[in-house]
Amino acid sequence: MSNLDVITAHYEASDRGDLDGMLAPIGPETTWTEAAGFPYAGTYTGPDEVKRNVFEAIARDWDGYQFTLSALLDAGDSIVGLGTYTGTNRKSGKAFTARVAHVWKFDGDKVASFEQIVDSAPVAAATD
Repeated sequence: MSNLDVITAHYEASDRGDLDGMLAPIGPETTWTEAAGFPYAGTYTGPDEVKRNVFEAIARDWDGYQFTLSALLDAGDSIVGLGTYTGTNRKSGKAFTARVAHVWKFDGDKVASFEQIVDSAPVAAATD
């Protein structure tokens, strides 16, 4: 399976709402960085930390939260997913749309890191 295939499978799992499938490429050493200014900012290591600090937190705080992939770029040891986040904050009732890039880096056949680059201003405004 190529690096592009691994990340394609992650996004396909996301489209199905399959959290286990989304976490499948994340190994115990994989670092996952959510951007500064984003509600879940920080770096988490391994699938359990990512599940708890990112995906469970999103499910708790947002209705209809979704990532829509618009392009997937293959740069060999790096794969970049471009897209849009949307959702409605459960507390404020405010909706948002934000552009995002996901940078996946591989070490051999393993995902070494994930980095989110996002326009966090609309997300933050929806939490007010």
